[in-house]
Amino acid sequence: MKIETKFSGEVNIVEEDILTFSKGLPAFEEETEFVLLPFAEGTPFYMLQSVKTVETAFMVVNPFHFFQDYSVKLSDSVIEILEIAKEEDVAIYTIVTIKEPFTESTVNLQGPIIINTAKNTGKQFVMVESEYDTKHKLIVEGSKVGEEK
Repeated sequence: MKIETKFSGEVNIVEEDILTFSKGLPAFEEETEFVLLPFAEGTPFYMLQSVKTVETAFMVVNPFHFFQDYSVKLSDSVIEILEIAKEEDVAIYTIVTIKEPFTESTVNLQGPIIINTAKNTGKQFVMVESEYDTKHKLIVEGSKVGEEK
């Protein structure tokens, strides 16, 4: 199936790769189907692209690539909603807000995107009582983009 994307033009996707967000994302409740596409080869960045709306795409990253101490404790309700059976089926991404210069870009560690890779279901999980915030600086001064910490 072909879809039009915000950054890569028209791309072929496999219907089995479509991620279903039953209630969409906050402020994008009507957007319930997304695909995860690599942003650029050799980078840790991906686009969470709406299947329905070209303009609705979010840059995301695996937070553990940048923040090894990051941790997420899923609530029982998220585990139930996403029908998570095994920890190995969970993928976690965080939304990146791109700024100029890029070194000022931030990542939302408080509201990770949780994906059940076995069922292709997803949900943004807001960690209310957490030490993380919504605008955590992605690049620490002196580090390189994508460099392991």
